[in-house]
Amino acid sequence: MVENKNIANDQDKAKDKVKFGEIELSPKVAKAIFDMGFEEPSPIQAKAIPVIMQGKDLIGQAQTGTGKTATFGIPMAETLNPRDGRVQALVLCPTRELAIQVAQEISKIGRQNDLKALPVYGGQSIDRQIRALRYGVQVVIGTPGRILDHLSRKTLRLNNVRMVVLDEADEMLDMGFVEDIEAILKETPEERQTLLFSATMPGPIQQLARQYMKEPEFVTISRDKLTVPLIEQVYYECKESQKVDALCRILDMEEIGSSIIFCRTKRGVDELVAALETRGYFAEGLHGDLTQAQRDRVMKKFRDGKAELLIATDVAARGLDVENVTHVINYDIPQDPESYVHRIGRTGRAGRKGIAITLINYREYRQLKLIERVTKARIQRRDLPSMADIVERQKEAHKMKIVKLLDGGHFGEYKSIISELAEEYDPMEIAAATLKLLIEGPEAETEKDEAPEFGNTGAEPGMVRLFMNIGRAQGIRPQDIVRAIAEEAGIPGNVIGVINIYDKFTFVEVPEDVAGRVMGVMHQNMIKGRKISVEPAKAR
Repeated sequence: MVENKNIANDQDKAKDKVKFGEIELSPKVAKAIFDMGFEEPSPIQAKAIPVIMQGKDLIGQAQTGTGKTATFGIPMAETLNPRDGRVQALVLCPTRELAIQVAQEISKIGRQNDLKALPVYGGQSIDRQIRALRYGVQVVIGTPGRILDHLSRKTLRLNNVRMVVLDEADEMLDMGFVEDIEAILKETPEERQTLLFSATMPGPIQQLARQYMKEPEFVTISRDKLTVPLIEQVYYECKESQKVDALCRILDMEEIGSSIIFCRTKRGVDELVAALETRGYFAEGLHGDLTQAQRDRVMKKFRDGKAELLIATDVAARGLDVENVTHVINYDIPQDPESYVHRIGRTGRAGRKGIAITLINYREYRQLKLIERVTKARIQRRDLPSMADIVERQKEAHKMKIVKLLDGGHFGEYKSIISELAEEYDPMEIAAATLKLLIEGPEAETEKDEAPEFGNTGAEPGMVRLFMNIGRAQGIRPQDIVRAIAEEAGIPGNVIGVINIYDKFTFVEVPEDVAGRVMGVMHQNMIKGRKISVEPAKAR
């Protein structure tokens, strides 16, 4: 009876596991890595994680950018005890930059399990590190010199360490750290699990492995030669909070045809689709949660030109065969150089012109440089277009449309209308009024006479800043404001400018020529069931 109960418990535990490729993970760890954008394991993760989870020593020959950190970070999150505040895993790195990066990634992987990772390195206050160690951490990531410093001060004890990782061992060899590494290993228990990762395997590294590892399994990942398509590659730097606005400016400035925009996660795809739709763009999302029927509908809209933007994750976009993609945009920088090459290869096909655009924040600059180094490609930096640039670009686009129409001729009965008007009005005024009617619609007819004077509201030139008596306390989000104004005032969402939402009120900038219309339709209107008042803001 007890045996049957144990079998039932084992079956229940198996049901709780989540598949990550062929690797079974606990739900918490699976959620953490899916939130980070890992939809399936990289080659080294697929080969090495099962070996590490069995408790075996491992030598992994792989270069930077292949997913090494998650290769040992995932087993740490699965096996270490977060309720034990003693150090249970040690990662040695050649540089402070790598130590910080590894610590950040392990923290993300172990977030759901409350796993704490601490980077220790020279150049940072050792007192701060000592306080953190006393508070309790499960994983320490550090450079050999600073680890030895803590050991000599007895502020770090390694007697409970179950896993030691030597990351980029050949780099540590080149920097003269071998003796330090040996001294640190002697402070750890003999029954520990040892993992060694190195891009090359010189003699001293092999000697280190023979002396301090027990029958290690050998896993090697050879990076295929990456062939980068001959297309223009550029990047823009912006703050994370400004990415949607930056993307919209780029979309307004570029001659966008069909474009694929890549996000790291499924949630990111859904959020970006919603943000773009509220700004007047035709966007569709593609990710792993869609049924085949939903996927087919999305792809039909994209191929038929009914959706100009396809927002996708890497896995969802695999196998797509779409012609005439003019732009690939990395809204989230890819995890590795291979993914970058696969993404941008979807534009510039069959000799056509294509452009690959990547958005980064300052923390992602190192990853961008890695992509450049591995792919041997030059990714050019560009400044984000200003509102003045966009207005000028739109004027040029309108001009080109008119030139094309003039070259085609055949105006027939329209000439007679112009002839009649020319008897009373200047031909230049007639042409300008016709163009305004074409671009702004019938509402443009009387707007000039009725447009109110707003004075200085503290907005950018050409914009008016409006005050609304609704804010965060009422659950208001930027997309709610954009959607309401766009629908009620009949203007594209992408012309709406800066939105600042506070607890009980909101400021929103709209173009000066439609500000009167926006105030007219929005004052005493409803947003999320609440009646609002709208008035020009006072300059700050």
